[in-house]
Amino acid sequence: MSAKTAKELLAVARAELGVKESPAGSNKVKYNTWYYGREVSGESYPWCVVFAWWCCAQVGLSLPVKTASCTALMNAAKKAGMWVTTGYLPGDIVIYDWGGDKIPDHCGIIAQVTGTGYLCIEGNTAVGNDSNGGQVMERTRAAKTILGAVRPVYAAELPESVQWAVDSGIMQGNTSGDLMLDSPVTRKQFVTMLHRYHVKFGG
Repeated sequence: MSAKTAKELLAVARAELGVKESPAGSNKVKYNTWYYGREVSGESYPWCVVFAWWCCAQVGLSLPVKTASCTALMNAAKKAGMWVTTGYLPGDIVIYDWGGDKIPDHCGIIAQVTGTGYLCIEGNTAVGNDSNGGQVMERTRAAKTILGAVRPVYAAELPESVQWAVDSGIMQGNTSGDLMLDSPVTRKQFVTMLHRYHVKFGG
């Protein structure tokens, strides 16, 4: 499966907003069932990292280690060269440190960089219980609460004009899916694209 974009990951995460564990306080939720391969419940199964894992899996993204632990994810990301501590971007999986003790407490996915912090989509959170609230929610977080972030290997997002040409079927890649955007265009390729445009749109 080809690499995906941050936009695709965030679309998956946003579609999950409002999902809650049931019963409340049980950690019994579909993401844990998927991760463990069976229904689980109890305090041993917090699921903020599991939620991030589930979202990544839906679009074919890999994280550096399969784990439900914020600490293990952070350490693996550091070893894999996927750990960043500045310049956070949408699609980064942030690890929070609530108490300033450098110990990971919770994680979320940055959806938007704002003027004062970050809008994040998080699993297992709630107003009043940041790290174990049992819901998928959008939360606004201050930069000072972020210990660092895992940055998955995303595909570069295409310029709008190129994406239009691809979506319209006018531009197609080679057998490997490479659009060869920086390669010279032959007359044959140019005429082929013109023909596809004519077939698609007429005129």
